[in-house]
Amino acid sequence: MQGIEESRKFFREKGLPLLMASFPDALPHIAAGRAGRGSECFGFDDDISRDHDFRTGFTLWLTYEAERAYGFKLQRACEALFKEANRECGRESKLGPSELGVVCIEDFYRRHTGLPGAPRTWQEWLYTPEYAFAEAVNGEVFMDNEGTFSRIRSVILYDMPEDVRLKKIAARLISMAQSGQYNFERCLKHGEKGAALMALNEFVKSTVSLVFLLNFRFAPYYKWHFRALKGLPLFGELGTPLEELLTGGSFEEKGAAVEAICGRILDYLRENGFTSGSDAYLEPHAFEVMKHIRSPRLRELHVMEG
Repeated sequence: MQGIEESRKFFREKGLPLLMASFPDALPHIAAGRAGRGSECFGFDDDISRDHDFRTGFTLWLTYEAERAYGFKLQRACEALFKEANRECGRESKLGPSELGVVCIEDFYRRHTGLPGAPRTWQEWLYTPEYAFAEAVNGEVFMDNEGTFSRIRSVILYDMPEDVRLKKIAARLISMAQSGQYNFERCLKHGEKGAALMALNEFVKSTVSLVFLLNFRFAPYYKWHFRALKGLPLFGELGTPLEELLTGGSFEEKGAAVEAICGRILDYLRENGFTSGSDAYLEPHAFEVMKHIRSPRLRELHVMEG
C-alpha cells in the first residue's frame, strides 16, 4: 500500500473517529489530508522511500482563528495517534518541519510557495517555481468541512492566467532551441563534450516543463520529472526519449533525438494555433507564441523570462 492510501485509511479508521468523539466543536473548521513534500504526496513512494521522512499520519489544516481555538489540543491528540502508528518509522530529515499534524492553512501554502494563499498577481504566478506549486496541490484532501483550504488549492490548480502560461511556454521554447538545437551541437564542435551534455540537461529540463504547461499542470521537483511526465495524457510518451538523452546513445543519436522531439512539439503547436511558421528551429515560434499574450506588460518582457 502506498503512503497516500495508507494515510487515507488511517484517517478514516483512526483520525476521523477521534475527531468526531473528542473534537465535535472543531470538526466544522477542519480540513484533513496529505500533501506537500515527499514522494508519498505525489504517489511515487516505494519500499526505498521508507528509509527517511516516512510516517503514517495526516495533516489537519486550520485557519489561524481555528488553530488558536483548537490547535494545541488537536496537536497533542495527533502526536499520540501518530506515535502509536509509527513505532518503526525511518529516520527523519533535518531539512524542515513535519507536514503532519496541525498546520495553519496560510503557513502550509507559504511554506511551499512563499505565498499565504493563491497567487494574486501575474508576477506571483510567473516567478513562483513550478515545483513549489506542484507541492502545494499534490496529494489528496480527505475532508474539508470549512472549504478554505480547498478553495486556495483549486485556484492554484485551475486558475493560472492564460497570459502567464503562454509566457512560460514561449520561455521554454526558446530555451529548448538554444540549449538543444544550438548549443549542444556548438559545444561538440568545440570539442567540449561535457558542456554538450550540460546543454542537453537544460534541454530536457525545459522540455519537461513545457510538456507540463501544455497539460495545464506543474512540473514537480527534478528527481520526479520522468516519473511524473510518463503519466501525463499529452506527450507522456516523450518521457522515454528524454530520459535516453541523458542515459545512452551516441552524440549523433542524441542530436537526432532532439530534433525529433522538437518536431513533435512543433506539430502540436501548429495544430493548436500557437504558431503557424514552418521553421524547424524553435526560436521563431517562441516569438509567435508571445504575440498571443494580451497583457502588454507580459508581452513586453524578455522572451526568456518566466
